[in-house]
Amino acid sequence: MKNSLIGLALALLTGAAAPLAFANDTPTTPEPTVAERLNTAREAIKARKWSQAVAELKVAAREEPRNADVHNLLGYSYRLQAKPDLARAFEHYGIALKLNPRHAGAHEYIGEAYLMDKKPAEAEKHLAELEKICGNNTCEEYADLAKAIANYRVQNPN
Repeated sequence: MKNSLIGLALALLTGAAAPLAFANDTPTTPEPTVAERLNTAREAIKARKWSQAVAELKVAAREEPRNADVHNLLGYSYRLQAKPDLARAFEHYGIALKLNPRHAGAHEYIGEAYLMDKKPAEAEKHLAELEKICGNNTCEEYADLAKAIANYRVQNPN
């Protein structure tokens, strides 16, 4: 009887230990960091793969909801996809600017979104903000938005 109890105990211990040993040997792949997701999204943006960029950035936004760069690029991706979603673009640019009112990229991109929405006066407000942020009118974001506004005015003279 005693031997059978010892045998049962050993069988139970061996059986219980097997899943633990297996679990320790199972390789795990760590989830990408927000920085890695941003890099992947930037590569997708360069390749104009908007849905991939949006997918990466949505996860990054859930993981770091107070990351202005994530929201800025999410707005950018929504704005430039095949069927622009300006409502979502404005939402994310707004979040980026709330988190960082001096985010030059968000000011440039929201200004360009306002031009798409046929609101050049709103775009010019962001151009003025860029001049304050940059301390001049030569930074890249200012120059790009100024050029976009000038092109808009040529195409829409009234």
